[in-house]
Amino acid sequence: MIIISILFLVLLVLGLTSVLFLNQASFGRIPHGKRLERIKHSPNYDGSGFVNEEKTVTMTGDRSFLEVWNDFFFGDKSKTVPTEPMNVIKTDLKSLPGERDWIVWFGHSSYLMNLSGKKVLVDPIFYKASPVSFVNKMFDGTDVYKPDDMPDIDFLVITHDHWDHLDYQAVSELEPRVKKVVTALGVGEHLEYWGYPAEKLTELDWRESADFGEGFSVTATPARHFSGRDLHLNKTLWASFVIVSPKRTVWIDGDSGYGRHFAEIGGKFKNIDLAILENGQYNKDWSQIHTMPEELGRIMKDLNARRYMTVHHSRFCLSDHPYWEPLENAKRAAAESGKPVLMPQMGEVVYLE
Repeated sequence: MIIISILFLVLLVLGLTSVLFLNQASFGRIPHGKRLERIKHSPNYDGSGFVNEEKTVTMTGDRSFLEVWNDFFFGDKSKTVPTEPMNVIKTDLKSLPGERDWIVWFGHSSYLMNLSGKKVLVDPIFYKASPVSFVNKMFDGTDVYKPDDMPDIDFLVITHDHWDHLDYQAVSELEPRVKKVVTALGVGEHLEYWGYPAEKLTELDWRESADFGEGFSVTATPARHFSGRDLHLNKTLWASFVIVSPKRTVWIDGDSGYGRHFAEIGGKFKNIDLAILENGQYNKDWSQIHTMPEELGRIMKDLNARRYMTVHHSRFCLSDHPYWEPLENAKRAAAESGKPVLMPQMGEVVYLE
């Protein structure tokens, strides 16, 4: 009887601890009310969650989920994590010219663009990419930029709500200097919960567009992925985006496995000047929800953009490939596609004109 009582108390403590942990503000909030009603009318919502347009499974390898996670936490990191600090350029972003178009990449999928004088910040991760600080740690040397380093932001673009794309502390600190947020349908629930006024939020379903005037518009385009910050998966949408400015069109990938949507996007938007592609954290165990190395050149041909840049690498270890391998993938894909691929150093200013 004493043993049963002790076990009960242990389970009770573990349960309460889990509830308290999952109730942290950083986990966000599941869409409800008017936002949920809008979601229910989406053709990409099946009644319980969002779905991909092509049949997609999250785990594609022959290993179990537990085996994959055991390898992630306890596997060999000798090639997946650099042993020396990464070299990152610290640029004074607020002093960069507003009359020229440029992009500065901060590592992984975070970057700042100036397009015809408008500042566009994408998926800023400045503090942590997981619920706990000891998981998904930034590579040494890459923790350089913080929200205070950013200029005032005209458009904050959030592609989806995964922790390595949506940093609670970063977006919370940025809010007073963000004029407009553009994100996928449902993701605004997190941001509103964290203090963003509803009038700042523009949430788009796939193939929906928003015209912001002055020659600027954004269209949400499909991606092949999934969403969720806790045990509730796919309650918000994941998306790629076409950003049209007076001078050029930029397409940003977010996270996506290969699919027919790349050719569709390339066929509809024939004047993409720069396409920013996912290239990293791939694995045969989840090959349908991330771009595999052998698919990168094919995607470039499908999109037929003028030039490319790859992201989702060089800052975190979320898979088992060598940390330097994505740059080799980019070089090979450039040769396959015959199109130039920008490969800036983190923090380097690349002028697009």
